[in-house]
Parts: sequence; C-alpha cells; structure tokens
Amino acid sequence: MITLKSRREIEQMRPAGLLVAEAHRLVASMIRPGITTGEIDRAVEALFQENSAIPLFKGFPGPVPFPAVCCMSVNEEVVHGIPSDRVLVEGDIISVDTGCKINGWCGDSAWSYPVGQVDEKKQKLLEVGEASLLLSINAITECKLWSEVAAKLEGFINQNGFSSVVDFVGHGIGKEMHEDPQVPHYVDKGTLENDFELRPGLVIAIEPMVNAGAKEVLIAEDYWTVQTIDGEPSVHFEHTVAITSSGPEILTPRLSELTK
Repeated sequence: MITLKSRREIEQMRPAGLLVAEAHRLVASMIRPGITTGEIDRAVEALFQENSAIPLFKGFPGPVPFPAVCCMSVNEEVVHGIPSDRVLVEGDIISVDTGCKINGWCGDSAWSYPVGQVDEKKQKLLEVGEASLLLSINAITECKLWSEVAAKLEGFINQNGFSSVVDFVGHGIGKEMHEDPQVPHYVDKGTLENDFELRPGLVIAIEPMVNAGAKEVLIAEDYWTVQTIDGEPSVHFEHTVAITSSGPEILTPRLSELTK
C-alpha cells in the first residue's frame, strides 16, 4: 500500500536526506587511486555516528547480514558490493550507495564516481547514468504515471547504446527504507500492471542502474555483490525524491543541485 506523506512529514525526512548527501560529499573527497573501499566505508560510518544517525544498510538481513554502512561496487559490479581492503586504482569506476535514519525517517542515495582518469566508455557511462536520473526527476512534472517516466528513462539509456538492469528497482521510502511502490527504471508487463500515479506526497528512491553491455546480472559467492554477466562496467545513481504540489524535490541533493 502506497503511503503519501504530508508536507510536515516530508520536512521531517529532510535531515536524513541531507546527511546522506553529506556522506556523498565525504566519499567524493576521498576517492583516489590507492585508497581502499573499507577506508571510505569507515569514514561514512563515523559521520553517521557523529550525527546520531542509524545506518540503513549495516546488518540488513540476507543469507549473510550486510556487514557495512555503504554498498561499494567497482567496475563490473552493479550494486551491493561489500567494502573491503580492495585498493582502488586509476581508471576504476565505483558506485557508492548509502542511507541512514534520523528521528525515524530515512534517506537513501547512490552515486558513481571515476577513480582518476577513466576511458571514454566509462566516462560516457557515468554521464549517461547521471543524466538518466536527472531526466527521470524532471519528467515527473510532465507525466501522470510512473510508467511514462520509466519509458523515457529506458529509452534514453538505450539510445546511448547501454542497457537498464531489470533485476533490481527503486522503491518508496519513508519510515522504512523499502516501502511501496516499486520504482522500476524500465518498462515491462510488471511495470504496467503495478503502475502508480505521480501524486503530491509520494516519496520515492529513483535509482537507475545502467550497464555498458548486456542487462543480465549474476550474484557473487559473497551472497551480495551483483555483477554484470559479461564483465562490462555498470553505474548506479539514486536520489530520494519527494513529489510536491510545486514539483519534485530532491531530498538528497548534491551541491550543484542546491545552487541551481
């Protein structure tokens, strides 16, 4: 069941969203060749602790409880990568997904980053992934149903020679990280059967996952890390977005979006 949030409740979600945005600013400042994914994760965990925020990911149930506050997925890893002593090297790309809860309300955001200089394919993939997220947010103002947004999103990704992952989707968010509705970044029978109206009070995590090659994925032996089936690189971009009477509001804004 989809739960619409009041203006007051959306404002109560803002502190968690802003702290998640701050976490990404910290991540962006740390990413460089020679640093480990574990070091970055520990810095984000310390930031959450300093602000009395509850990490949403650490301990998340699965075959093995997720062991970190961030998902860190490198190159061909799509989502849910586990931070470790892996050293980032020049030319990598890394997708970082994290979330927290403050005063009972959640924020969730993912971003993909280059490590130093990357090749043309990865650079284009990063640009298309980011643009696809912003396209979908802007399309909310001109669409009545989510399926219309998803069609624009998938079309843009395909036109650029890439593919949308169909095994994972975005989600509603509020008191819990995962609420109704499911928010796919592609269109299929399930998208149309579970379509929903874009109404004020709806708060969703929009998170396109874009592969340079085939859309198919597999799960690694650690039970969490999702990888492209063909070894091609992947990116993941996500914002928590509230739909209001005056349009969509990004609750996990980057500095560039705050200054627009």
